[in-house]
Amino acid sequence: MAIDVTALRAHFPSLDSGLAFFDGPGGTQTPRPVADAIAATLTGPLSNRGTVSPSELNAEHAVAGFRAACADLLNVPSDGVVHGRSATQLTYDFARHLAKDWRAGDEIVLSRLDHDANVRPWVQAAERAGATVRWIEIDPATTELDLDSYERALTPRTRLVAVTAASNVLGTKPPVRLIADRAHEAGALVYVDGVHYAAHHLVDVPALGADFFVCSPYKFLGPHCGVLAAAPELLAGVRPDKLLPSPDTVPERFEFGTLPYEVLAGTTAAVDFLAAMDPGTGTGRRERLTHSLGALHEHERTLRARLQKGLAALGDAVTLHSKAPDRTPTLLMTLEGRDAREAQVHLAGRGVVAPAGSFYAYEPFTALKLVNPALRVGLAPYNTEDDVDRFLDGLGAFL
Repeated sequence: MAIDVTALRAHFPSLDSGLAFFDGPGGTQTPRPVADAIAATLTGPLSNRGTVSPSELNAEHAVAGFRAACADLLNVPSDGVVHGRSATQLTYDFARHLAKDWRAGDEIVLSRLDHDANVRPWVQAAERAGATVRWIEIDPATTELDLDSYERALTPRTRLVAVTAASNVLGTKPPVRLIADRAHEAGALVYVDGVHYAAHHLVDVPALGADFFVCSPYKFLGPHCGVLAAAPELLAGVRPDKLLPSPDTVPERFEFGTLPYEVLAGTTAAVDFLAAMDPGTGTGRRERLTHSLGALHEHERTLRARLQKGLAALGDAVTLHSKAPDRTPTLLMTLEGRDAREAQVHLAGRGVVAPAGSFYAYEPFTALKLVNPALRVGLAPYNTEDDVDRFLDGLGAFL
């Protein structure tokens, strides 16, 4: 089980720039087959969905292909796949949908580990409904969730628990299934932000125990959009505000306006590209994804070990805040006496893209008392040992 990284990199025109990209947690580079699928769909023939003309059928096929591909990626039924402009937009939408049934005295539980996209929509919806927000805290010593605080937060009045499957800044992967099981025992729904998780692991939404799961294809080589997955029967009980003539079927009733057929086709191509990285002998797409993403995990694990060893050699000049044993290949660090933004500029001058900031992770930064921007380094399928060494050499020269 091994990815041919040299062959894989040949599909990414942006890598011809000579840049080493470590900004995958904010969005990966795009392979040529994804761009080709987008261009082919846009240049048609293409019309609004229908069953009469070839152009209408092309739109229908783009939608059906998108739902089938995301269903294979996330292990859900295809009619449980909802398209959105972004994971943030989908979460705002579903916060409004679900909060229609909340009342004063109801409670929701949120996580200090989460990107603000899985925090603020729920906080604002709770404020409008008069519901109370409770929190799962972070243990600063381990950068893991404090599960004792979760037990204290969970009550018979809890209506929803929102939690990340992997932190976009620390990489920490909390025990989502355990959290979900306890939430379900309390009668609550579970909304999982899988944006960062889906870029590094094979997703199995039912196995995670998630009632709702969101991810973003542009974090795993695809175009900019969002995907929400849920059981169709659960979606059937959620009533969004919608235009009167628009479809009332699931999942179409959650998708407002004409769908971007070219983006849907690009997402399908991205899933197919992932499945082809190291497909093994699998015949179905889910089987090929299982093998390929297992190989990707090993590739990224090896590079992360090399990266961490090199950072350790820099001594006290680097403080690594990613500490959880179970995490993605994403490292957050601050630099003793130095501004991470200056490090970003220095690295960019050496052809290394490694951003500094807080990355919409307001709650983790506050919990860890990080008052200045930090440097975030994330690995992606196209990264190499040479990339890692270039980053380490550049950072060492800056320090």
